[in-house]
Amino acid sequence: MSQVLFEGRLLVNMISTLLRKGALQVRYGRVNWERMFRTADYHRVANIVYLGLLGNGDLIPERWMGRFFERYQEALINGGSCEAAEQEILALLDMEKIPCVVLTSATIRGLYELPETADMSPLRLYLSTENYTLLKGFLVDLGYETIQSYGDFGERMHRISGMNVDIYQRLPFKTKYYEKGMRELTFRARVRNGGTSVRILYPEDRMVFRMASVAYQYVNDEIMLRDMLDLFLYHRVWREQLNHDYVKKKLQGFHVDALADRLLRLSYMWFGEKEDKEYMYAAGEQMEDLSSFDILENRIFSRGELGKEKETDPQVLGLARLLEKEEEKETREARRETRRQRKEEKKKARGRSLRWIFPDYKYMSGLYPTLEKAPFLLPFYWISRGVRLLFGMMKNKDQ
Repeated sequence: MSQVLFEGRLLVNMISTLLRKGALQVRYGRVNWERMFRTADYHRVANIVYLGLLGNGDLIPERWMGRFFERYQEALINGGSCEAAEQEILALLDMEKIPCVVLTSATIRGLYELPETADMSPLRLYLSTENYTLLKGFLVDLGYETIQSYGDFGERMHRISGMNVDIYQRLPFKTKYYEKGMRELTFRARVRNGGTSVRILYPEDRMVFRMASVAYQYVNDEIMLRDMLDLFLYHRVWREQLNHDYVKKKLQGFHVDALADRLLRLSYMWFGEKEDKEYMYAAGEQMEDLSSFDILENRIFSRGELGKEKETDPQVLGLARLLEKEEEKETREARRETRRQRKEEKKKARGRSLRWIFPDYKYMSGLYPTLEKAPFLLPFYWISRGVRLLFGMMKNKDQ
């Protein structure tokens, strides 16, 4: 087993053991703790891993144990303040009557038995372009600043307290299926209880959003263990109340229903318990059918370096092709825009040259006052000025 896969499975083992309150068994001699911390930090689960390492500090280098503790402490201290900051922003949106849709929020923290093991996930808001600019201004006044741009989609804003806010004027998904499907979810959103302008998704639509998002992230090799854990916890809490036929139908519109279902089942294999067995395997599924889950695991743990070449899932390959076409289209548009800008610059340069060779009447009148009485002599004075400048340059060259 490669080191990358060992580290990924060790992280899953640590998280699932904590969820089940079991005893953790680790062969610490195999662990490269620097790589382990960086892998856990990338997957945004370092604060959970710290709890799993308690009692084993003598087997872990002090430096890296300290780094895990830092992540745990950040989650412990900033979690409550982030929730308060989130409510402040949502209250401001309602007060100023700025319509928006909440895509994800800190409510996911409530699904964790220990809130400090949750991620400090950003508040993600979708607004019209006009309201996007308005909200950004309010956030700047509240002390937020942009720390990451999402191009034409939006940006991430941050305040020193640790609170991140993602604001979008376009939903951050490419391909026509995703654009259409995500817009439909936002159209259905309802105004939150006690609010006026802030709308939230229905539970089924939040489930669709999460499942479609992890499928999209998987194909882009951007999916993290935290995304899988949040998906698992959300489904486990709401599964008895969800309209599963509706969820499946919506995911079919994204053309990722089978892929999203396998990712959900993989999350149950990782983090579920015995009573969750029915959510781990499809009806009639045989052991030999589970090889596709190895590919899922390998790609997630290795960030796409392993397993990608063995991918045969038609939905994965189909979405990958569509995303590749979108990227090629963006590249072509970027090239066209670059050419347009170059032509515009050349046009401006020619204009500047012509204005220098043939200055306007007002400028020439300052040099040759007689023009004020005889404007029709302007061409003559252009020639006169040109000859004078030419002789001046030749004289300077001879010197």
